Amino acid sequence: MRTGSMRVAEISLPAIRHNVTRVRELTGGAVIVVVKADGYGHGARIAAEAALAGGAAMVATADLEEALALRDAGIEAPVLCWLHGVHADFEQAVAADIEIGVSHLQQLEALAAAADRAGRPASMQFKLDTGLSRNGAAPEEWAPLFARAAELERAGLVRVRGVFSHLANAGEENDRAQAARFDEAVELLRSTGIEPEMIHLAASAATFSSPHLHYNTVRVGVVAYGLSPFADKTSAQLGLIPAMTLRSEIVALRGVPAGAGVSYGFNHVCETATTLALVPMGYADGMPRALNGAGAWVTVAGEHRPIVGRIGMDQFIVDVGPLAGRLGLGDPVVLFGDPECGHPPVEIWAGLMRTINYEIVVGVGPRVLRVPSEELEGGGA
Repeated sequence: MRTGSMRVAEISLPAIRHNVTRVRELTGGAVIVVVKADGYGHGARIAAEAALAGGAAMVATADLEEALALRDAGIEAPVLCWLHGVHADFEQAVAADIEIGVSHLQQLEALAAAADRAGRPASMQFKLDTGLSRNGAAPEEWAPLFARAAELERAGLVRVRGVFSHLANAGEENDRAQAARFDEAVELLRSTGIEPEMIHLAASAATFSSPHLHYNTVRVGVVAYGLSPFADKTSAQLGLIPAMTLRSEIVALRGVPAGAGVSYGFNHVCETATTLALVPMGYADGMPRALNGAGAWVTVAGEHRPIVGRIGMDQFIVDVGPLAGRLGLGDPVVLFGDPECGHPPVEIWAGLMRTINYEIVVGVGPRVLRVPSEELEGGGA
């Protein structure tokens, strides 16, 4: 597969479809796939189309700008967004049929006013705080907020389609406490005459670990992209297929003697004569500079070869050693992908950086071309 770009994130559409289907089969309910942050770095339009093809009931973003970008990209399916600034243009959202997550009374009134100006009801879901202490309406706000929404629904200005919250993933006891508060909120909402179509608390982790928290809808992010939300379980163990393969190519090969220093500061010195391959990816492309000397590796000609020397803004170096005679300019290099295919899993970078796989894929830079692919390198359907 050639695109003309030296930096490619190949996105497997069959993998995303498989992962969403896997979640649907696991939960038996509706699935909302989160495509915020440019589809977790995979490309929002690419991810949304594949998720919907895999059976997602709707897709979701954090903010309105991301949701409107999906509309501009041709996504006509239901889109939910829930993180709003005080100057959010809800009239534009209503006109584009974007579903709004409402977290407080001021937002509700602003949405209703926008619906009145637009001459059509606004679709919305309640975003509640059940213990994460982050975005969402606090328990003391629920009664007046729900009562006002019921009035506005009867007036034909809003349609309350759902209610949701977000778990803190702070252990089973805390999850159950949050679920209990969420149940109270759902009952309070129903007591006003509103019957939510979508009730969702579980995100990726609880979708796989806590069937009792599935309700009738789950809202997943990272698992849709084939990545595990758990430190002790791999994608394959969850029946998921990583969708992103981060690729580059060799643009220079250089034989060096023993004792040759490599890249800035010579923090790597070759112990023996070897061959170094130059790869045009760097920290501007989301390759953490702190991987220097950390033990990270790439796949070249089907073999694992170490990254050596300091990573630059645009390039890094691989010691290709005994592979030298088999390599040529333009040969592919895989930075991470599906470990079932022998590629480095993204979790290697995450572990070395003491972070999570989410941060690595979201951090893949804008110079990297996202290329949708109908190929499926790993297992699955």
